[in-house]
Amino acid sequence: MRTAARMMWAVIAVAGAAMTAAPAEAKDCFKKAAEGVALTEQLAHFQVDAALLQATDWSIYFTWVSGNGTPGYSFGPRRYKCSAGTIGWQCKGEATLCKL
Repeated sequence: MRTAARMMWAVIAVAGAAMTAAPAEAKDCFKKAAEGVALTEQLAHFQVDAALLQATDWSIYFTWVSGNGTPGYSFGPRRYKCSAGTIGWQCKGEATLCKL
């Protein structure tokens, strides 16, 4: 029991130190979630990405759609959870975006 309590306090101490030592840009990061529905799984992924960017900043959405990236933001890896529907695919996704 004592060992478990010590381990818990050690984990809390490490987590606290990690939070205080985070770089300044980490404070400008946020998570977003969105849903996309389309005929193919790839298009549903695209719909999720588009919704994530639209919910963040319409100007970066238009820049991203034109193939010029997301200036001013990092658009990290996305995670999708998809399922086939009667017609097409439904995907739920999330990403962490950071304002640079």
